[in-house]
Amino acid sequence: MSDKNNDQLSEKEQQELLEKYDAESKTRNLKGKMAHVIFLGLIAFSVFQLYTGVFGQLTAYIQRTIHLGFALSLIFLLFPAVRGMKKDKIPWYDYVLMLLSILVCGYWPVFYDTLVQQFGGISVVQMFVGGLAILLVLEAARRAVGLPITIIALIFLGYALLGPNIPGMFAHRGLSLEQLIQSMFFTTEGILGTPLQVSSTYIFLFLLFGAFLVQTGVGNYFNDLAISIAGKRVGGPAKVAIFSSALNGTISGSSVANTVTTGSYTIPMMKKLGYRKNFAGAVEAAASTGGQIMPPIMGAAAFLMIEFAGESYWNIAKAAIIPAILYFAGIWIMTHFEAKRTGLTGLPDEEIPSKITVLKKIHLLMPILAIVYFLFIGMSVERAAIYGILATVIVSLFRKDTRITPAKFIVALEQGARTALGVAAATACAGIIVGVVTKTGLGLKLGNSLVSIAGTIATSPEIQLMLTLIFTMITSIILGMGSPTTANYIITSTIALPAIVALNDNLDVAIPILAAHMFVFYFGIVADITPPVALAAFAASGISGGEPIRTGANAARLAIAAFIIPYMFVLNPTLLMIDSTVLEIIFALFTAILGMIAIGAGMIGYWYRRIKWFERILAIVTGLLLIYPEGYSDTIGFVLFAIQLVIQFISRDKSIQRRKTAS
Repeated sequence: MSDKNNDQLSEKEQQELLEKYDAESKTRNLKGKMAHVIFLGLIAFSVFQLYTGVFGQLTAYIQRTIHLGFALSLIFLLFPAVRGMKKDKIPWYDYVLMLLSILVCGYWPVFYDTLVQQFGGISVVQMFVGGLAILLVLEAARRAVGLPITIIALIFLGYALLGPNIPGMFAHRGLSLEQLIQSMFFTTEGILGTPLQVSSTYIFLFLLFGAFLVQTGVGNYFNDLAISIAGKRVGGPAKVAIFSSALNGTISGSSVANTVTTGSYTIPMMKKLGYRKNFAGAVEAAASTGGQIMPPIMGAAAFLMIEFAGESYWNIAKAAIIPAILYFAGIWIMTHFEAKRTGLTGLPDEEIPSKITVLKKIHLLMPILAIVYFLFIGMSVERAAIYGILATVIVSLFRKDTRITPAKFIVALEQGARTALGVAAATACAGIIVGVVTKTGLGLKLGNSLVSIAGTIATSPEIQLMLTLIFTMITSIILGMGSPTTANYIITSTIALPAIVALNDNLDVAIPILAAHMFVFYFGIVADITPPVALAAFAASGISGGEPIRTGANAARLAIAAFIIPYMFVLNPTLLMIDSTVLEIIFALFTAILGMIAIGAGMIGYWYRRIKWFERILAIVTGLLLIYPEGYSDTIGFVLFAIQLVIQFISRDKSIQRRKTAS
């Protein structure tokens, strides 16, 4: 698309690319009365969430069903049933689905007293209402999130009904249709479970916070800030992409959206400087995907982790800091070595914004810092989000060009609700998966089966441990393909996580539960840059004009830290700042960064000079030893690192001297 020139993509081209790779962007473009109706519906959705955020949530069933009712009805009006349909018209059946969504989700608020006092089974009418709710959620998720999560949910529903007919260890008593519908819609174990609860409280408000930040122009400011800091360095545009994507990742819940919005600016800049198409796209895809693991928001998954892992928000954000630093440090280091290897320089002075211009808008970072402070002092997540929105509005008033006017305020409400539709559908659909796992005990069976398979192959407990982690990694990557961040984490933590938990029981190891959650979360996220279904890399190739699979392979290579570090923090949780002293954490971070330098050199094939294949292998081994936070491995790694560094300097100086003599 953008191969014909090096110019930044237009908004229309960005939208086309988003619609191609991001299910949440495939919306209708309506005009006239229905456009106004949908606009008002989105505003009402945000107002409802703000009201309950400020004045207190309604009872669980009512809060969640109203949230779901808003989401489902708006999805059927905004998202066409199939790609290629007219985007300026709503077919009659979508109006029917919208009305059914309102009736089904309105059933709980209207008959709340009857339902909470009801014991035993459910009536025929309730069977119909609950069954319809399941079908509506599945269809809404298919439209707004994508086919993968819908297929997984259907498989799990089939598993729940066909339990006695399934051979082997996965057999179970099975649920009748009545029992299944009751658990899916008339308890908090299914659609109305924890995932939707988090969506209807924490996540929506933080998405709204992000929408208000966008209205201040913070996205463009992130680009300017990144250029001013990294633009003049070796291979400047690639480092701008890394820095900018990390910043945008704090307010973006989608690696594909982050790739397209930031990449439309950075990828043409990288190509103009001389980076290869596939490498330029890979840098942006890897950096944008890393935005989902970047505190403080982490693609909204941090708020789900509060409930799933049973940890405080601050512990989760704190645990994510060092792995995120190492992830972006790894990409930064490898782009640096690639730039040195190919002789690429930084941006010219005329393309660097002045420091005064950048400093004038430094206040735009204050709401993000305020959110971190509010959470640090122990404020509730909802209250922190509300105060974050208020801080954004106040801070925007400091300058005329960042001011949130009444018109921008309304747009922020509309955009925040629009962003939340896919999340609501994803969490409701994921609730079906979680509900089936809870009812059938499938999670424990899956976990034990992976440990058992590893045990039949392994010759020692240590090998069994590593094999189980590898199997869990592969499972998480497969489950994460094509799913947005929130659904991705819910699915991997429900299906893949039990294998790591089972290790604690079967092998008598002590893997912290937060480390297990972070492990599956990381590998679910890197599915976006892992071929063959690497949506972020495919979107980046649409901007760079490169080959999708090669771009994905390059992105996976650049993001090598995401494939290594989870093993390290599961085996030794120092990198997550769990049960560690300040000195241990500082030392672990220092040696790990040295390790990323060695691994980066080995992956690119350049350090202070080009290095041969055996030197590359030695560099990677050295890096692994340094990243693993243990005294003996750090000592060996440090010695090897020092030896290689000395050899690099000596051989580089000799090479320079030979060139001088020859000239």
